[in-house]
Amino acid sequence: MTADVKAFFQATNPGIPLFIDNAEIDHKYYIDFSPVRGGQIIKKLKNTITLWSSEQPTSQLFTGHIGCGKSTELWRLKQQLETEGFHVVYFESDKDLEMGDIDVGDILLNITEQVSISLENLEKFHLEEPKGLKLVFQEAAKLLQTEIEFSDLTLSFGIASISTQAKSNPELRSKLREYLGPRTNGIIEIINEELLEPANKKLKHYGKNGLVVIVDNLDKVDSSPKPWGRPQPEYLFIDRGGQLSALKCHLIYTIPLGLRFSNEYETLIQRFKKNPQILPMVSTQSRDGSELAQGMELLRQLVLARAFPKLEPQERLAKVTEIFDSQETLDYLCRISGGHVRNVLRILNDAIMEEGELPISYGSLAKVIRSYRNERLLAVDEDEWELLRRVAQTKKVTGDYGYQTLIRSMFVYEYQDEEGSWFDVNPLLKDAPELKNERN
Repeated sequence: MTADVKAFFQATNPGIPLFIDNAEIDHKYYIDFSPVRGGQIIKKLKNTITLWSSEQPTSQLFTGHIGCGKSTELWRLKQQLETEGFHVVYFESDKDLEMGDIDVGDILLNITEQVSISLENLEKFHLEEPKGLKLVFQEAAKLLQTEIEFSDLTLSFGIASISTQAKSNPELRSKLREYLGPRTNGIIEIINEELLEPANKKLKHYGKNGLVVIVDNLDKVDSSPKPWGRPQPEYLFIDRGGQLSALKCHLIYTIPLGLRFSNEYETLIQRFKKNPQILPMVSTQSRDGSELAQGMELLRQLVLARAFPKLEPQERLAKVTEIFDSQETLDYLCRISGGHVRNVLRILNDAIMEEGELPISYGSLAKVIRSYRNERLLAVDEDEWELLRRVAQTKKVTGDYGYQTLIRSMFVYEYQDEEGSWFDVNPLLKDAPELKNERN
């Protein structure tokens, strides 16, 4: 089997999570990084639903750096829960919501719409007409001066019509929130009584174990402040977290990693009754800086599986020089990525284009990495360099706003081992003179 450069390029597309389009093929690409990520994070999410609280609604939070593989893991969780007999509604919230301006009502509408679509698509599955919900959204449509007659439409189509207009028009979003805001608790009760509770009951009648809703990509919520000054993530998940967790089904929300470093993190935990589950980076080295052989082995397989999905791991390693001019070139890619899964693929994808053929040379890879490094260096100011020097020395991050900026900007990565979380500077920045200079 010889690697095809075009097929390899397409297989390394960093923008496509696994399991969405072709689960059978993507299963061969998937690498289980749990041994070097601090444990079975997805198993913990699943067990909360299937073992510990199967009869009671749960609300769980899932976080990690953007691009670290959360969506892929959530798709695996979806498949596992479906195997266990649950009906799972997974959706990417950023497709319907404006990430720079979100309110709780927007999320509730999105969940209602996606659950309705999923249930409407089930064969021979019919719920009683949700008259209360249709009335609420009919009134909202009138307020927006939208000619939607809910009595003639499915609930999902009507909500979709409202949401589409609100996403693209800030004035309409504001009007919709003025209407929904004071009614939020009542709307939650109606959603529960007319949609979620009947759906759970009927699903169980048909032999299912219940309904699970996975709301992905809310970790991409912009950190910009609301008009009254409250940062959007804190407003949504801390101030309004009680409402987000009040829906009567199993819920999993992704949240921004920066919330872990908020002074109100404990309040967040109280709102959702459980600690968020964190998906860290893939560890390629230990806290002391020594190379972690298992992490390097797994990252090599991440790359080689995209070229040789049908081969066993050892067989792939024997073909490394069909993809790179040497294993050292592959290892350079793995180390410089810092264990950030999407960045491995991004750099690799660009290196394929730079080389134009296989194998990829060290020179082509180094040229791409220099470009990435230069982009990163331009974004770091002097105060941030000072914080980065502290992280490099202590392997710690505090809750200060400056450190939240480092996490959000991915200047710093989080890892986990048997002792817990530790942090390190993004390897793209490690050779910078500013990181080594003492501040006068």
